[in-house]
Amino acid sequence: MSGASQPTVGLRAGAGGKPPRATEATYAPGAVVPAATAAARGGATYVTEPTSYDAVLLLGFGGPEASEDVMPFLRNVTAGRGIPDERLAEVAEHYHHFGGVSPINAQNRALRQALEEELARTGPALPVLWGNRNFAPYLTDALHEAHEAGHRRLLVLATSAYSSYSSCRQYREDLADALAATGLADVLEVDKIRSFFDHPGFVESFVTAVEGAVAELAGRGRRRITVLFATHSIPTGDAERSGAPGRDLGPGGAYEAQHLAVGRVVMERTGVPDGVALDSALVYQSRSGPPSQPWLEPDINDHIADIARDAQETGADRPDALVIAPIGFLSDHLEVLWDLDNEAMETAAEHGFDAIRVPTPGADPTFVAGLADLVRERAEGRPRSQRAALTELGPDIDVCRPECCANARRPFAPAVAGVAP
Repeated sequence: MSGASQPTVGLRAGAGGKPPRATEATYAPGAVVPAATAAARGGATYVTEPTSYDAVLLLGFGGPEASEDVMPFLRNVTAGRGIPDERLAEVAEHYHHFGGVSPINAQNRALRQALEEELARTGPALPVLWGNRNFAPYLTDALHEAHEAGHRRLLVLATSAYSSYSSCRQYREDLADALAATGLADVLEVDKIRSFFDHPGFVESFVTAVEGAVAELAGRGRRRITVLFATHSIPTGDAERSGAPGRDLGPGGAYEAQHLAVGRVVMERTGVPDGVALDSALVYQSRSGPPSQPWLEPDINDHIADIARDAQETGADRPDALVIAPIGFLSDHLEVLWDLDNEAMETAAEHGFDAIRVPTPGADPTFVAGLADLVRERAEGRPRSQRAALTELGPDIDVCRPECCANARRPFAPAVAGVAP
């Protein structure tokens, strides 16, 4: 870091917008991790040196808040992929069904406030800033806000719990883009909280929700219940490359393995009423790629139809109820509302299944307390053995490895919080 107090070039404060792709990253002398704090510059897998952060930056995906925002938002999301407006217009109808407003920004406002209050109560008492990758409030403005407030060391909390290109590395690349575009790359130091898929605060919120749904269905006389753990599908090539290289976690890479592990823990911890049989499956939703490109399967709607068909063809007992648990998501944003509450629940009804879709963590106190613990984990430099994790895979690493979560369809771009490939 140069120690300069003012940016010399870049996107001005308040200009907003999704920044252009960065072509290079800024490193402190001798560092192997761009834009990192002193504790993380050397590239340690787990950072065990305490760091005095100035603020937490909640990094969201973003969403429209008016009908006229929908198409600009979708163009930001798909920038560089050559998707025509005609196709985007089809997706836009999902947003217009809800008045052109995605609930994700309101949910992040609530999460930001809850986390700041929790940190004030339990420490460290840090302000929580908020910026989005794809729509206002943009990440570039959040970085300017941090700089103007005198903050220099930021701890980033991405609103995604798992490892893959779209759920981790793309957030890190967008951070590098924003730092370059604002001219703050040699002024701000930025670390990122680890993938927290198996932190108790995240997992236990689903245990509580699934257990409540099972109890409700049992109260309706349902005795064979299947839990469908739902997450966003991604291209199989991205899944294979998810996580740090060199660790064989199966054909779906870290992304699929992490979801499977979380599902197992939820099932193990969920209390089951007497006389109720409970099983589960991992399913996917929200596929958006061309038909020629393989994505993770099964789709949740196809799987529900298959359950009904298989029982009819084989004569086996079929479930009389479904619990849909969106373990891939932090909040009830539009893809949860449309793809699960609309399409999946309709499919369940068509095939005669009683079904409940359980809530995501949102600003649940258990989840918020878990996020505060993750902030303390990095601020304290907590050793790996003392970090909270409920699966055999975790706790995940602090500093991503070279070629971590590669995207086979595009060359590597600068990214923060990781050792450069």
